[in-house]
Amino acid sequence: MKRLYFMLGWLGMIWLAYGNQPVSGQLHAWVFFTDKPAASSPVVHLSPRTIERRQRQGLPVNGWLDRRPSTDYENALQSLGLTVRQRSRWLNAVSVAGTRDQLDAAASLPFVLRTQPVRITRHPREDFQPVTIPPTRLNRDSRVLDYGYATEQIEQIRINRLHDLGFNGAGVRVLVMDTGFNLTHPAFDSLNVIAQWDVINDDSVCANETAEETNAGQHNHGTVVLSAMAGYKPGELIGPAYGAEFLLAKTEIVDQEIELEEDNYVAGLEWGEARGADVVSTSLGYLDWYTYCDMDGNTAVTTNAIDQAVSLGLVCVTAMGNEGGYSPPVNPCQDALTYYMIAPADADSVISVGAVDSKGSAAYFTSHGPTYDGRIKPEVCARGLLTAAVNPNTDGYIYSNGTSLSTPLIGGATAVLVGARPDWTPMQIREALMNTASQADQPDNTLGYGVANYWDAYQYAFVGVDDEQSVFPESFSSISTWPNPFNGEFVISLRIEKPTTGSLSIVNMQGRTLETIASGSFAAGTLTYHVKALQGPSGVYFVMLKTGDQVRTHKLIYLK
Repeated sequence: MKRLYFMLGWLGMIWLAYGNQPVSGQLHAWVFFTDKPAASSPVVHLSPRTIERRQRQGLPVNGWLDRRPSTDYENALQSLGLTVRQRSRWLNAVSVAGTRDQLDAAASLPFVLRTQPVRITRHPREDFQPVTIPPTRLNRDSRVLDYGYATEQIEQIRINRLHDLGFNGAGVRVLVMDTGFNLTHPAFDSLNVIAQWDVINDDSVCANETAEETNAGQHNHGTVVLSAMAGYKPGELIGPAYGAEFLLAKTEIVDQEIELEEDNYVAGLEWGEARGADVVSTSLGYLDWYTYCDMDGNTAVTTNAIDQAVSLGLVCVTAMGNEGGYSPPVNPCQDALTYYMIAPADADSVISVGAVDSKGSAAYFTSHGPTYDGRIKPEVCARGLLTAAVNPNTDGYIYSNGTSLSTPLIGGATAVLVGARPDWTPMQIREALMNTASQADQPDNTLGYGVANYWDAYQYAFVGVDDEQSVFPESFSSISTWPNPFNGEFVISLRIEKPTTGSLSIVNMQGRTLETIASGSFAAGTLTYHVKALQGPSGVYFVMLKTGDQVRTHKLIYLK
């Protein structure tokens, strides 16, 4: 399941194992395909904003990731009696429901790479704490806005300084995926919502639709999260990205025993990317059927989907989780995952968010790193203890706890930074935040690189990459890689302005070539190369493009 990260105490959880379901019952699984035949894999429609974002970053349009899974393969699964729930063009997979015999038959088909269960779980209800003692309403560091209850959490990450310059997320599109959204609170009166999708019911209503949803508090969590990010009620509450535009996706089933949100999450992510999202922020995460040894950046379905989103130009922000109050597991590859992060926070291209209090100290519940493969987590932190937000069911305001609250602060502030630095790639945004946070010089696995500082991030100067246009050959204009840092497969993208000849290679700090990626002629346009693995220790490497006597390099960071 995806766990919702508000905390007012440790709440229990029941989970029902896939393996305990009866053979004759309905099971739910991912079916991954081996390929995408062009004749039966149509290209998805991309919005003009999506195309513009990708072209601006030198990324492919209408490529492999934009083609749907094969309709012929899907029809073959349906002929076995399986019901298709969701489709993922990025994973080249469909989520299906059927019997164990039907899934076994599907696994034997020649075009099926593998199957993987979508687990059935149930989680407890969440509660919210009303504001009883208003915080000090002083604009100590801002000349313009009265943030009301949100003053301390806004000023802690210094996003108010960008507000003072006129940046508020205007022109930036943010995808928020959660349990639903009640937009009747006065703090949402000026919210610019472009589109909504209830993935659960496949309609456009993201507020509670039934008595069952109302009784379960279905839209409460998402409403609170959205308000911390983008509420606007001067003197009461102002979120960082109050000027942005929003895509809202309802992916989370709150109070049912059948919770199949993993496929809803991926569907919502692909929906938002195709509709022009620039930033994705999720206060959700998968935990209960993974162990710590799965937190390697390559295993969880949502982790792989997030990395694909970043590869297409989205900045992705997600919660670390609230497992930090536990002790590290004795047998991390067998025990249920506690203490450590939840997927997709283990992704190597995501901005994972921990929680701190008003003084910048770690909240007792915030999840810890490192990833199983040794990378520092989280990336940055924001206030997640007594964080101000709206009451989801009245016109009032509340305090709430959890990385669910620190995450929208970072997600919203990041949208503001994207608007202020539209030429930066997602990995440059991530790098700027990490290298300007409060403990960037001595990161650890509790606070990561520390409390984010958006004023310093806005002024960050990139080093280690040739950015002097005067030394560039006229025959090409840009090199980009994603993810970066990486720990497995990565992608190199070249934007070639004029046909040329030369070589593309990976070199180490001493200038020794480790691998030649391509050589000979390079056609004009965007060229993409997938590198499966790098033979060498962790450290700094360079992508080097040589044409004649001209050389351009791009820095890579390899983290095992």
